[in-house]
Amino acid sequence: MIRRRDLLAAAAAAASVRAVLPQPALAEAKYPERPIRLVIPFPPGGVYDAVGRPWAEKMKSGLGTVVVENMGGAGGSLGAAAVARAAADGYTLLLGGGGPLIINSVASTRASYDVLKSFEPIDLLALTGLSICIHPSVPAKNLKELIAYARANSDKLSYGSAGTGSMNQLAGELFKRLTKLPGIVHVPYKGGGPAITDLVGGQIPIVFANVTGQIIGLNRTGKVRIVAVTTPSRLVGAPDIPTAIEQGLDGMISQNFIGVFAPAGTPKAVVSQIAQASRTARGDAEYRKMLLASGQEPANVSDPGKTLQFVKDELARWTPIIKSIGLKLD
Repeated sequence: MIRRRDLLAAAAAAASVRAVLPQPALAEAKYPERPIRLVIPFPPGGVYDAVGRPWAEKMKSGLGTVVVENMGGAGGSLGAAAVARAAADGYTLLLGGGGPLIINSVASTRASYDVLKSFEPIDLLALTGLSICIHPSVPAKNLKELIAYARANSDKLSYGSAGTGSMNQLAGELFKRLTKLPGIVHVPYKGGGPAITDLVGGQIPIVFANVTGQIIGLNRTGKVRIVAVTTPSRLVGAPDIPTAIEQGLDGMISQNFIGVFAPAGTPKAVVSQIAQASRTARGDAEYRKMLLASGQEPANVSDPGKTLQFVKDELARWTPIIKSIGLKLD
């Protein structure tokens, strides 16, 4: 009788401990128990795939299976919204970037998510620098000469971008604001490729283009002239091209980013575990080499806190520009 009573008491004590311990904490102790889903909010084959799929492979050693799911639509908003609504348990992640998380969330009048309230930033994987490219017929060898030429011909100049609402357009509008040249006309194209084609052909004098192997090659062969890159420091893949800041245009920073985000409320222990595994994955020499070959710059942000600050800085940079040009994506 005493033995049975002791066993019952022990069982009750164990049950009470489990009742006091929050269920998420129990789940965290075993994370991950099943495959993790990485939502890429664009169709297969694009730059997000080039960054996200190799990352998912590299994560296997540290976190287990990561299954990639492409969920394109609405400039990345559909996939981002799906992750924002997902359970905050670490089993659904977003490969997010400047388009869906910064531009769409600010410019949409019916945004279904807020980048700071709907997501937990985990890690930045890659940065894409932008460049200020001109046709060789423009009489400017550097950024200062381009600005001087633009001031003398602002009512005759136009610049091309990858489209309305693209980071390329915002870079162009930032340039106009910083140089006080509002007369330069924006010409949106249906993608960066057509804009570069017209630049090479001389149909447009200036294009704000993503830095890729193609654009670097065109610069080296003299078919276009890159007068500046818009990153904070020179690019590893193009160290000979000076930044806009170096040439005196303070504040001319524009870069796309791609990183990993979880739904808001994901336990900190889980976020930390994913971040640690991600640091190892993106530190892999083969992965970094692959990013550089595809025109990306490996990111050096090292923890969720720094990733959050990076996102806040991007919001502070682009919200005034988006509002000033009246950009609406709905």
